[in-house]
Amino acid sequence: MKIAFLGLGNMGLPMALNLIKAGYFVSGFDLVKGQMDALKAAGGSPVNSAIEAVGDAQIVITMLPASRHVEDLYLGESGLLMIVQPQTLLIDCSTISPEVSRKIEALARVRGLSMIDAPVSGGTAGAQAGSLTFMVGGAVNDVEKARPLLEKMGKNIFHAGTSGSGQTVKVCNNMLLGIQMLGTSEALKLGISNGVNPQVLSEIMMQSSGRNWVLELYNPCPGVMENVPSSKNYVGGFGVDLMLKDLSLAVENAQELEVSVRLGLLAKELYAMHSSAGNGQLDFSSIFNLPEN
Repeated sequence: MKIAFLGLGNMGLPMALNLIKAGYFVSGFDLVKGQMDALKAAGGSPVNSAIEAVGDAQIVITMLPASRHVEDLYLGESGLLMIVQPQTLLIDCSTISPEVSRKIEALARVRGLSMIDAPVSGGTAGAQAGSLTFMVGGAVNDVEKARPLLEKMGKNIFHAGTSGSGQTVKVCNNMLLGIQMLGTSEALKLGISNGVNPQVLSEIMMQSSGRNWVLELYNPCPGVMENVPSSKNYVGGFGVDLMLKDLSLAVENAQELEVSVRLGLLAKELYAMHSSAGNGQLDFSSIFNLPEN
Protein backbone atom coordinates (compact mmCIF):
# COMPACT_ATOMS: atom_id res chain seq x y z
CA MET A 1 0.00 0.00 0.00
CA LYS A 2 1.33 3.42 -0.99
CA ILE A 3 0.68 6.34 1.31
CA ALA A 4 1.12 10.03 0.53
CA PHE A 5 1.74 12.15 3.62
CA LEU A 6 1.36 15.91 3.12
CA GLY A 7 2.50 18.16 5.93
CA LEU A 8 5.63 16.92 7.70
CA GLY A 9 5.72 19.34 10.60
CA ASN A 10 6.30 18.66 14.28
CA MET A 11 3.32 16.29 14.32
CA GLY A 12 3.22 15.04 10.75
CA LEU A 13 6.83 13.91 10.46
CA PRO A 14 6.86 11.52 13.45
CA MET A 15 3.48 10.16 12.34
CA ALA A 16 4.87 9.45 8.89
CA LEU A 17 7.98 7.87 10.41
CA ASN A 18 5.83 5.47 12.43
CA LEU A 19 4.12 4.36 9.22
CA ILE A 20 7.52 3.73 7.63
CA LYS A 21 8.57 1.70 10.69
CA ALA A 22 5.41 -0.36 10.23
CA GLY A 23 6.50 -1.27 6.71
CA TYR A 24 4.41 1.08 4.60
CA PHE A 25 5.77 2.90 1.56
CA VAL A 26 5.40 6.59 2.34
CA SER A 27 5.97 9.44 -0.08
CA GLY A 28 5.86 12.86 1.51
CA PHE A 29 5.91 16.56 0.83
CA ASP A 30 6.54 19.59 3.03
CA LEU A 31 7.69 23.13 2.37
CA VAL A 32 10.59 22.72 4.84
CA LYS A 33 13.57 20.90 3.31
CA GLY A 34 14.87 19.67 6.66
CA GLN A 35 11.64 17.75 7.26
CA MET A 36 11.92 16.16 3.82
CA ASP A 37 15.50 15.15 4.56
CA ALA A 38 14.40 13.50 7.80
CA LEU A 39 11.74 11.54 5.92
CA LYS A 40 14.32 10.32 3.42
CA ALA A 41 16.79 9.34 6.17
CA ALA A 42 14.08 7.14 7.71
CA GLY A 43 13.38 5.34 4.44
CA GLY A 44 10.58 7.50 3.09
CA SER A 45 10.34 9.01 -0.37
CA PRO A 46 10.37 12.84 -0.45
CA VAL A 47 8.88 14.36 -3.59
CA ASN A 48 8.77 17.80 -5.16
CA SER A 49 5.07 18.56 -4.81
CA ALA A 50 1.79 17.40 -3.36
CA ILE A 51 0.66 16.46 -6.87
CA GLU A 52 3.64 14.16 -7.28
CA ALA A 53 3.08 12.60 -3.86
CA VAL A 54 -0.51 11.58 -4.50
CA GLY A 55 0.01 10.34 -8.05
CA ASP A 56 -0.31 6.60 -7.34
CA ALA A 57 -1.19 6.67 -3.65
CA GLN A 58 -4.08 4.62 -2.31
CA ILE A 59 -4.13 6.60 0.93
CA VAL A 60 -3.54 10.35 1.33
CA ILE A 61 -2.94 11.75 4.83
CA THR A 62 -2.81 15.49 5.44
CA MET A 63 -1.58 17.28 8.57
CA LEU A 64 -1.75 21.04 7.99
CA PRO A 65 -1.86 24.13 10.25
CA ALA A 66 -5.33 25.58 9.66
CA SER A 67 -8.61 25.46 7.73
CA ARG A 68 -7.38 27.72 4.94
CA HIS A 69 -4.41 25.48 4.23
CA VAL A 70 -6.63 22.41 4.02
CA GLU A 71 -9.09 24.17 1.71
CA ASP A 72 -6.28 25.40 -0.54
CA LEU A 73 -4.84 21.89 -0.82
CA TYR A 74 -8.04 19.97 -1.45
CA LEU A 75 -10.18 22.38 -3.45
CA GLY A 76 -9.86 24.22 -6.75
CA GLU A 77 -9.01 23.09 -10.27
CA SER A 78 -5.66 21.66 -9.22
CA GLY A 79 -6.75 20.59 -5.74
CA LEU A 80 -6.39 17.04 -4.47
CA LEU A 81 -10.04 16.24 -5.08
CA MET A 82 -9.44 16.77 -8.79
CA ILE A 83 -6.20 14.83 -9.16
CA VAL A 84 -6.18 11.82 -6.83
CA GLN A 85 -7.00 8.40 -8.22
CA PRO A 86 -10.52 6.98 -7.87
CA GLN A 87 -11.03 4.87 -4.73
CA THR A 88 -8.35 6.86 -2.87
CA LEU A 89 -9.03 7.23 0.85
CA LEU A 90 -8.38 10.74 2.13
CA ILE A 91 -7.53 11.18 5.82
CA ASP A 92 -7.26 14.72 7.15
CA CYS A 93 -5.53 14.84 10.55
CA SER A 94 -5.38 18.63 10.70
CA THR A 95 -7.38 20.49 13.34
CA ILE A 96 -9.81 22.66 11.38
CA SER A 97 -13.34 24.00 11.45
CA PRO A 98 -15.99 21.23 11.55
CA GLU A 99 -17.91 23.16 8.88
CA VAL A 100 -14.93 23.24 6.53
CA SER A 101 -14.30 19.55 7.16
CA ARG A 102 -17.89 18.66 6.27
CA LYS A 103 -17.76 20.82 3.14
CA ILE A 104 -14.61 19.16 1.80
CA GLU A 105 -15.93 15.67 2.58
CA ALA A 106 -19.18 16.38 0.74
CA LEU A 107 -17.26 17.55 -2.35
CA ALA A 108 -15.02 14.48 -2.11
CA ARG A 109 -18.11 12.27 -2.09
CA VAL A 110 -19.37 13.96 -5.25
CA ARG A 111 -16.08 13.02 -6.87
CA GLY A 112 -16.52 9.39 -5.78
CA LEU A 113 -13.81 9.67 -3.13
CA SER A 114 -13.86 8.56 0.49
CA MET A 115 -12.74 10.99 3.19
CA ILE A 116 -12.55 11.01 6.97
CA ASP A 117 -11.50 13.67 9.45
CA ALA A 118 -9.10 12.34 12.08
CA PRO A 119 -7.60 15.11 14.26
CA VAL A 120 -5.32 13.98 17.06
CA SER A 121 -4.52 14.58 20.71
CA GLY A 122 -1.29 13.69 22.46
CA GLY A 123 1.18 16.31 21.26
CA THR A 124 4.60 15.79 19.73
CA ALA A 125 5.55 13.22 22.38
CA GLY A 126 2.50 11.16 21.49
CA ALA A 127 3.26 11.48 17.79
CA GLN A 128 6.81 10.23 18.34
CA ALA A 129 5.73 7.37 20.59
CA GLY A 130 2.84 6.30 18.34
CA SER A 131 0.43 6.80 21.23
CA LEU A 132 -1.83 9.51 19.80
CA THR A 133 -5.58 9.59 20.29
CA PHE A 134 -7.50 9.88 17.01
CA MET A 135 -10.97 11.45 17.00
CA VAL A 136 -12.52 10.27 13.77
CA GLY A 137 -15.52 11.39 11.77
CA GLY A 138 -16.81 9.65 8.66
CA ALA A 139 -18.55 6.59 7.27
CA VAL A 140 -18.02 3.34 9.20
CA ASN A 141 -16.47 1.49 6.23
CA ASP A 142 -13.98 4.29 5.61
CA VAL A 143 -13.02 4.47 9.28
CA GLU A 144 -12.42 0.72 9.38
CA LYS A 145 -10.31 0.92 6.24
CA ALA A 146 -8.17 3.59 7.89
CA ARG A 147 -7.98 1.90 11.29
CA PRO A 148 -4.89 -0.30 10.60
CA LEU A 149 -2.93 2.82 9.63
CA LEU A 150 -4.21 4.88 12.54
CA GLU A 151 -3.24 2.09 14.93
CA LYS A 152 0.37 2.41 13.76
CA MET A 153 0.34 6.08 14.77
CA GLY A 154 -1.94 6.04 17.80
CA LYS A 155 -3.11 4.07 20.79
CA ASN A 156 -6.75 5.17 20.96
CA ILE A 157 -8.98 5.42 17.89
CA PHE A 158 -12.47 6.74 18.55
CA HIS A 159 -15.16 6.89 15.88
CA ALA A 160 -17.09 10.00 16.93
CA GLY A 161 -19.77 9.90 14.23
CA THR A 162 -20.40 11.25 10.75
CA SER A 163 -18.18 13.61 8.78
CA GLY A 164 -16.93 16.55 10.85
CA SER A 165 -17.55 14.78 14.16
CA GLY A 166 -13.85 14.24 14.75
CA GLN A 167 -13.21 17.96 14.37
CA THR A 168 -16.13 18.76 16.65
CA VAL A 169 -14.77 16.49 19.40
CA LYS A 170 -11.29 17.97 18.98
CA VAL A 171 -12.40 21.59 19.39
CA CYS A 172 -14.58 20.64 22.39
CA ASN A 173 -11.66 18.80 24.00
CA ASN A 174 -9.17 21.60 23.43
CA MET A 175 -11.59 24.27 24.62
CA LEU A 176 -11.93 22.33 27.88
CA LEU A 177 -8.15 21.86 28.08
CA GLY A 178 -7.56 25.60 27.68
CA ILE A 179 -10.09 26.34 30.42
CA GLN A 180 -8.55 23.67 32.67
CA MET A 181 -5.10 25.17 32.26
CA LEU A 182 -6.36 28.62 33.20
CA GLY A 183 -8.30 27.35 36.22
CA THR A 184 -5.42 25.22 37.46
CA SER A 185 -2.98 28.12 37.06
CA GLU A 186 -5.22 30.46 39.04
CA ALA A 187 -5.70 27.91 41.83
CA LEU A 188 -1.96 27.33 42.11
CA LYS A 189 -1.16 31.05 42.12
CA LEU A 190 -3.75 31.67 44.83
CA GLY A 191 -2.21 28.94 46.97
CA ILE A 192 1.32 30.23 46.41
CA SER A 193 0.22 33.76 47.37
CA ASN A 194 -1.00 32.29 50.66
CA GLY A 195 2.40 30.70 51.30
CA VAL A 196 1.45 27.12 50.33
CA ASN A 197 4.10 25.01 48.58
CA PRO A 198 2.81 24.48 44.99
CA GLN A 199 3.98 20.85 44.96
CA VAL A 200 2.07 20.12 48.16
CA LEU A 201 -0.98 21.97 46.86
CA SER A 202 -0.84 20.04 43.59
CA GLU A 203 -0.58 16.68 45.36
CA ILE A 204 -3.57 17.49 47.57
CA MET A 205 -5.73 18.72 44.69
CA MET A 206 -4.83 15.61 42.66
CA GLN A 207 -6.43 13.54 45.43
CA SER A 208 -9.41 15.87 45.77
CA SER A 209 -12.34 17.07 43.70
CA GLY A 210 -10.14 19.52 41.77
CA ARG A 211 -8.26 16.63 40.16
CA ASN A 212 -7.68 17.08 36.40
CA TRP A 213 -5.34 16.20 33.52
CA VAL A 214 -3.29 19.39 33.87
CA LEU A 215 -2.51 18.67 37.54
CA GLU A 216 -1.65 15.05 36.85
CA LEU A 217 0.46 15.33 33.72
CA TYR A 218 1.18 18.94 32.74
CA ASN A 219 1.59 21.11 35.82
CA PRO A 220 2.08 24.77 34.74
CA CYS A 221 4.06 25.83 37.83
CA PRO A 222 7.85 25.65 37.30
CA GLY A 223 9.66 23.09 39.44
CA VAL A 224 6.62 21.05 40.46
CA MET A 225 6.88 18.38 37.79
CA GLU A 226 9.84 17.12 35.76
CA ASN A 227 9.89 16.75 31.98
CA VAL A 228 7.06 19.18 31.28
CA PRO A 229 7.40 22.55 29.50
CA SER A 230 6.94 24.57 32.70
CA SER A 231 10.22 23.13 33.98
CA LYS A 232 11.96 23.88 30.67
CA ASN A 233 11.17 27.60 30.43
CA TYR A 234 7.94 26.67 28.63
CA VAL A 235 9.79 25.51 25.54
CA GLY A 236 8.26 22.71 23.47
CA GLY A 237 4.86 21.15 23.88
CA PHE A 238 1.68 22.76 22.55
CA GLY A 239 2.10 26.40 21.63
CA VAL A 240 0.02 29.33 22.88
CA ASP A 241 -0.88 30.26 19.30
CA LEU A 242 -2.04 26.70 18.59
CA MET A 243 -4.29 26.77 21.65
CA LEU A 244 -5.57 30.18 20.56
CA LYS A 245 -6.36 28.75 17.13
CA ASP A 246 -8.33 25.87 18.62
CA LEU A 247 -10.21 28.13 21.03
CA SER A 248 -11.09 30.38 18.10
CA LEU A 249 -12.44 27.37 16.20
CA ALA A 250 -14.56 26.38 19.21
CA VAL A 251 -15.95 29.89 19.68
CA GLU A 252 -16.68 30.29 15.95
CA ASN A 253 -18.46 26.95 15.87
CA ALA A 254 -20.50 27.90 18.94
CA GLN A 255 -21.48 31.23 17.41
CA GLU A 256 -22.62 29.52 14.19
CA LEU A 257 -24.83 27.20 16.24
CA GLU A 258 -25.91 29.93 18.71
CA VAL A 259 -24.50 27.96 21.65
CA SER A 260 -23.21 29.82 24.69
CA VAL A 261 -19.56 29.10 25.59
CA ARG A 262 -18.81 31.94 28.00
CA LEU A 263 -15.77 30.29 29.55
CA GLY A 264 -14.48 29.32 26.12
CA LEU A 265 -14.79 32.93 24.95
CA LEU A 266 -13.02 34.21 28.07
CA ALA A 267 -10.26 31.65 27.62
CA LYS A 268 -9.81 32.76 24.02
CA GLU A 269 -9.50 36.40 25.10
CA LEU A 270 -6.91 35.57 27.78
CA TYR A 271 -4.78 33.44 25.44
CA ALA A 272 -5.01 36.19 22.81
CA MET A 273 -3.73 38.67 25.41
CA HIS A 274 -0.89 36.30 26.32
CA SER A 275 0.03 35.80 22.66
CA SER A 276 0.01 39.52 21.87
CA ALA A 277 2.52 40.03 24.68
CA GLY A 278 5.03 37.99 22.67
CA ASN A 279 4.38 34.54 24.09
CA GLY A 280 2.76 32.89 21.08
CA GLN A 281 5.53 30.34 20.54
CA LEU A 282 5.78 29.29 24.18
CA ASP A 283 3.91 26.29 25.51
CA PHE A 284 0.31 27.05 26.42
CA SER A 285 1.03 26.28 30.10
CA SER A 286 2.96 29.56 30.14
CA ILE A 287 -0.46 31.17 30.69
CA PHE A 288 0.54 30.58 34.33
CA ASN A 289 2.61 33.77 33.96
CA LEU A 290 -0.25 35.90 32.67
CA PRO A 291 0.01 39.22 34.54
CA GLU A 292 -2.51 39.84 37.32
CA ASN A 293 -3.64 43.12 35.76
